[in-house]
Amino acid sequence: MAVKRDYYEVLGVAKGASDEEVKRAFRKLALEYHPDRNKEPNAEERFKEVNEAYQVLSSREKRSAYDRFGHAGVASNGGAGRGFEGFDTFSGFGDIFDAFFGDFGAATRTKARPTRGRDLEIGLTLTFEEAAMGTQKTVRVSRIETCDRCQGSRSEPGTSMETCGACRGAGQVKRSQQSLFGQFVQVAVCPSCRGEGRIVSQPCQKCRAQGVERNTRELNVAIPAGVEDGSHLRLASEGDAGSHGGPPGDVLLLLNVKGHRVFQRDGSNLLLNLSINFSQAALGDSVEIPTLGGTTSLAIPAGIQTGAVLRVKGQGVAKVHDRGRGDLFVTVHVVTPRSLDPEAKKLLEQLAGKLSGGQVLEEDKGWFHRIKDSFGGGSGP
Repeated sequence: MAVKRDYYEVLGVAKGASDEEVKRAFRKLALEYHPDRNKEPNAEERFKEVNEAYQVLSSREKRSAYDRFGHAGVASNGGAGRGFEGFDTFSGFGDIFDAFFGDFGAATRTKARPTRGRDLEIGLTLTFEEAAMGTQKTVRVSRIETCDRCQGSRSEPGTSMETCGACRGAGQVKRSQQSLFGQFVQVAVCPSCRGEGRIVSQPCQKCRAQGVERNTRELNVAIPAGVEDGSHLRLASEGDAGSHGGPPGDVLLLLNVKGHRVFQRDGSNLLLNLSINFSQAALGDSVEIPTLGGTTSLAIPAGIQTGAVLRVKGQGVAKVHDRGRGDLFVTVHVVTPRSLDPEAKKLLEQLAGKLSGGQVLEEDKGWFHRIKDSFGGGSGP
C-alpha cells in the first residue's frame, strides 16, 4: 500500500500557513494538474492528491484532527479517506472555479444598464442673409422615441413583467456536463429573458414589446446671427431615445450657407468690390454702397488708386461668440473707359498735358500710360 504524502507537502505550504495561503496554493496546483489541461501520465493522480489535501486543510475541523493525529485522524472522516471521490463535494471542477475565481459566468451575464440614445445629423441650408442676420427655421427629424402607450415598459398598460421561469430571475442558466473527472458546469446568459431575469407576459400592442417607436417631429430652431458655412448647431436631447432609462441623444444641424451675388465673407467681416470712374478717382466723390441692412454713404477720397481698401465700421456680420459686428471692407477699382468720342478724347489729352506740364511724370505714368495706350496714343513704355 502506498504511503500518503504529508498534505502540507502536497500543497507546498508550511504547517502554520493561513487559510488564504492554502487556498492560493490549491488554486495554482489545481490548474497545473487538471487532466484537461495537463496530459502528463501522472497528472490525474497529482490532481487527486492536491484535491484531497485541500479538502482536509481547508476545513478547520479536519485540519485540527490532521495536525494532531496525521492521516489516521481523518481517515474515517468521509472526505479525505475517499480520495478523489471527495471531488464530488464541490459539484465538479466548474464549481471549484466558482469558489476560487469568482462566478465565471458573471462575465457573460447581460445587465440592463442605462444607455444614451444615438445622435442624429441633419443638413440645413441657409441663405447668406439668414446666416448673417439670424433667423428661425423648422426642421423635420425622424427619431426613435419611447413608446407613448407603454412608456417604455414593453408591456400592455396595467400589466407588468414576470420573473423568468427559465432562470428564476437570475438572468443566467447553468448547463452541467458529466465527465470522467466529475461534473463540469457552464454558465451562460438566459436565452429566454436575455439576461434581464424578467419577461414580458403581455406585450404592448403598439410597439410589440420593443418599448420604442419611430416618429417624425418638427423642431423650431433659432439660428443665431453670424453662423458660418460648415458650422453646426447642437439641439440637446432631441435625438434617439435612450434605453433602460438612459438619456436621449442630440441632433446636430450641419449648416450649408449659400453665396451672395455682391458680398463675400471673411469671418465676421464683409468684402465688397466697388467700381468708380476716372473723374471720381481723381476728384473724389460720395457714393451709395449696399450693406446687409440696406445702403450707406461712402466717401471716396480724391486721388484714390485702384486696389485701395476703404473700411466701413460696424457694417459686417454679427459675431457669434462675441459682442458687436465686423466691418465692411470696400476694395476700389478705377474703371478705364473703352471708347471715347473725339471731344472727350481731346479734353482728356489737354488735361493730361496740364497735369504734367506736357509730359507724363514717372510716378503718374501708371494712370495715363494705360489710358493713352488704350486709344493708341502710347509712345512705348
